[in-house]
Amino acid sequence: MSFYLGIDFGTSGARAVVIDEVAQIQAQMRYPWAAGAIADVISWQKALWALLGQIPENCRQEIKAIAINGTSSTVLLCDDVGNPISAPLLYNDARGSLFLEELKQIAPPNHTVLSATSSLAKLLWMMQLDNFSEARYFLHQADWLAFLLHGQLGNSDYHNALKLGYDVEQLKYPEWLINLQLPIQLPHIFAPGTPIAELRPEIANQFSLPLDCLVCAGTTDSIAAFLASGATSPGEAVTSLGSTLVLKLLSRTRVEDARYGIYSHRLGDLWLTGGASNTGGAVLREFFTDAELENLSREINSSQPSELDYYPLLKAGDRFPINDPNLPPRLTPRPDNQIEFLHGLLESIARIENRGYELLQQLGADSLNRVYTAGGGAKNLTWTAIRQRCLKVPVVTSSNTEAAYGTALLAMRGVGSAEC
Repeated sequence: MSFYLGIDFGTSGARAVVIDEVAQIQAQMRYPWAAGAIADVISWQKALWALLGQIPENCRQEIKAIAINGTSSTVLLCDDVGNPISAPLLYNDARGSLFLEELKQIAPPNHTVLSATSSLAKLLWMMQLDNFSEARYFLHQADWLAFLLHGQLGNSDYHNALKLGYDVEQLKYPEWLINLQLPIQLPHIFAPGTPIAELRPEIANQFSLPLDCLVCAGTTDSIAAFLASGATSPGEAVTSLGSTLVLKLLSRTRVEDARYGIYSHRLGDLWLTGGASNTGGAVLREFFTDAELENLSREINSSQPSELDYYPLLKAGDRFPINDPNLPPRLTPRPDNQIEFLHGLLESIARIENRGYELLQQLGADSLNRVYTAGGGAKNLTWTAIRQRCLKVPVVTSSNTEAAYGTALLAMRGVGSAEC
């Protein structure tokens, strides 16, 4: 039997899932981030090796293909042998805002790259580094991790490359980007799931994996969560309630508008339109432990709206549905009653979610008719009820909530397509 491995590098840790030929889970592995590890490439590599080492031996020899997802627009510079020359810039790093005016003179109006956190804005910022002359490749998180497995530098997928400016309709870099003549090698772009190369022999031997195991082009963590969800029809959406809030609505129409942090990923003949907000579970964990979240949520009357109106952020700046790197957090007034405070936070995040979906539909996306939920927040039944009241459509838990599962499906389908 053939097995397929999906690896998810998310905001709270790294995970891996092994599935069989009929997409049944055979093994699951986890590697939580220690403090600061999410921004440390050495920790990324340790996590990757740890996850491979946790796979049961009876599964390893049957793994036919591997795919990896990473957080969108988490990027790094590498030298000609793949060594990072500086710290990566994470998905929510907004220092590229310094170059937005310059980008507006170059990119088409309201293009996806016209965001402080876009990959291209980050690259322009990185070009100011003292050691930029040492850089040869600009890679996304998933690209670099895949390189560790197959040894081929300079490859990416068109999900990760969207915010770099890659044209996912024409499947090429646009002329306005080529004309910049950037002094670095931009990735060669593949369709997500496309087999790139076999494992490096030393990696295959180290972890007792097949020498002919293929490493496939990856995706982003939120698209992987969508793939895992079970959503397949226009109007169906997936909300990922992890450390951040990510919305993806399946639509027959492509919707993009950088003014609101909205972008569309290609998914077959359809489009995944949506955006990502910096609100979410990370804000909740700033004030509550997991046990407190579970216990206090039970005390909330989910049928009654909270009168507290927050915009929950850990620091200034949001990407969607308000795209403003200076947007201040709003977390007052704070009641003494912890139940009321949590109710206000959950309700406020649900309002932001609803505002996001309303905006997508106003700009031409298909009408929302069902929302699947992925991420840790999917387990909170009180929050689900609050969200359903705000969204006014059925809110259900995804068939599978693990982005790693969606990435394993990507590897399985990619290898299957290549064999056809």
